[in-house]
Amino acid sequence: MMLQIDATNEFDRLLEYLKRTRAFDFGAYKRASLMRRVEKRMQMVGIASFSDYTDYLEVHPEEFGQLFDAILINVTAFFRDESPWEYLREQIVPGMLDRARNHDPLRIWSAGCASGEEAYSLAMLLAEALGRGQFRDRIKIYATDVDEQALNQARAASYSEKDLETVPEPLRRKYFAPESDRYLFDKDLRRSVIFGRHDLIQDAPISRINLLVCRNSLMYFNTEAQSRILARFHFALGENGVLFLGRAEMLLSHTQLFAPIDLRQRIFRKVAKDNWRERMAIMSHASGDDALAGEFARDSLYPAAFDLGPNAQVVVDSNGLLAMFNERGRTLFNLAPSDVGRPIQDLEMSYRPLELRSLMTEAIERRRPIALREVQWDAPGRTSKFFEVHVVPIINGGTRLLGVSLTFSDITRVQELQQQLDRTKQDLETAYEELQSTNEELETTNEELQSTVEELETTNEELQSTNEELETMNEELQSTNEELQALNVEADKRGNELNRANSFLQSILSGVRSGVVVLDRELHVLAWNHRAEDLWGLRSDEVKGQNFLNLDIGLPTGQLRGSIRASLSNEGHFDEVTLPALNRRGKAINCRVMATPLVGTDGEQGGVILLMEEQPK
Repeated sequence: MMLQIDATNEFDRLLEYLKRTRAFDFGAYKRASLMRRVEKRMQMVGIASFSDYTDYLEVHPEEFGQLFDAILINVTAFFRDESPWEYLREQIVPGMLDRARNHDPLRIWSAGCASGEEAYSLAMLLAEALGRGQFRDRIKIYATDVDEQALNQARAASYSEKDLETVPEPLRRKYFAPESDRYLFDKDLRRSVIFGRHDLIQDAPISRINLLVCRNSLMYFNTEAQSRILARFHFALGENGVLFLGRAEMLLSHTQLFAPIDLRQRIFRKVAKDNWRERMAIMSHASGDDALAGEFARDSLYPAAFDLGPNAQVVVDSNGLLAMFNERGRTLFNLAPSDVGRPIQDLEMSYRPLELRSLMTEAIERRRPIALREVQWDAPGRTSKFFEVHVVPIINGGTRLLGVSLTFSDITRVQELQQQLDRTKQDLETAYEELQSTNEELETTNEELQSTVEELETTNEELQSTNEELETMNEELQSTNEELQALNVEADKRGNELNRANSFLQSILSGVRSGVVVLDRELHVLAWNHRAEDLWGLRSDEVKGQNFLNLDIGLPTGQLRGSIRASLSNEGHFDEVTLPALNRRGKAINCRVMATPLVGTDGEQGGVILLMEEQPK
């Protein structure tokens, strides 16, 4: 358990380091999926702990690109999932065009566009519906993603033949131009597609959108982040705006924002909010200010202190002096007119029934009201009472602090009635709670199933990415194998040529009537023809590689040392000597030996050639 806690802390520090150094905040991403992708990258570089990987990133900044590629899985395709695109083309786009006047512009947002296939699919779909002329005049497609590398690929609009497999052949011929082994998207339509970096969590949404496409991107975020993003999408869409999501994404818990047009195809319509309070709540939630969203209905301007209601009220000025109190306040705290102007800390009410000074300080510093409910006051000689206490800073014009209003509402009777109500309805409440608990369990189970579907989809995306990498590696290995085969063919060719040359050389040596011995510069035998075998009785394989002067033959080889050395030292030298010898039959003969230098094609002297002829006695 301790190791798991340490790993979690190290992972948090890694995320903080990425946020601080690269401005990437992954805090809203699903933690389990995010940790799994980082660990996959760590395995590839051979690192075991998150802290060591943080150190590795500091030393190797080029690793950031590889890490972000592993985290931001950019798996996409043209017209991905054919059925919803067919529904969009036949049902959604015609209605969207009918609602717009002839010359009204249409704004499309492709959020999480990756390498651009989705944005260009939208461009082709709308160009087919409107024609090129109206498309250029009326359509703006905003394609955004957080990954700059993917955006650069999208801006290039260059795709391989494999990338275009899902594009129908008529659209491929109409909107793509071949260039070398790539295909470029139509430059005329390309001008209407605007690519830019956008973080769905941190950046402000694009406004007045008619169609918002965000497919298979929400599933990477946690529930809180998904809720904020959907609030931003609601703000971004115009009246009757349409939201197009991926097959693994649902809006079961956001029916107040979007209504399904076709749930199976994951296409929804924005639910209009006419009430300003609802719109303010959505805007506050989209900006991440949940406190403001919970308090948007609370009045921000307060009337005079004594008009707040029939409750005990006391006002303290900005100097901490008692300024005024109403009749109920005087009775509750036993105040007298002479107490006006006294410091609040000198009065018993400052600490009974609760410590008021710290609450007043907090309200002044925060410039916001503070409410405490069910404050119990056990005064001597009387029964316990319960109060609801409101501490409200009184501010003039929103800037100048005039004082603090303290209101005490007696809720003792309400507490008694509530207790009675609780006792009389105990059985009903118990049944209701059990039913509510069952409903919450069902909702939790449904959310867990939805999360499981999203996790499976994410895993499928990762497997698809891994499969593409393996295919690439297989193609590289196949290319390497073809190169090796070509090298083997070349080696076989050169080997055949060498064999023919050796055969030719052997034919020449065999055809010479004299004994021929070829020595290298160290006087080792390189060649020994058949006539030499016949003279001295030693086969070629017995003498090759042996030092010639050490051979036990009938020729006094030691007496040839001078002639051989002379030929080695002077490439133009030719020496001839006749020596008494015994041939292989033991017959005494005179042997004439001619020594000539062995010169290579590069002009370098490589040894000596000895020609041996038997002379009659």
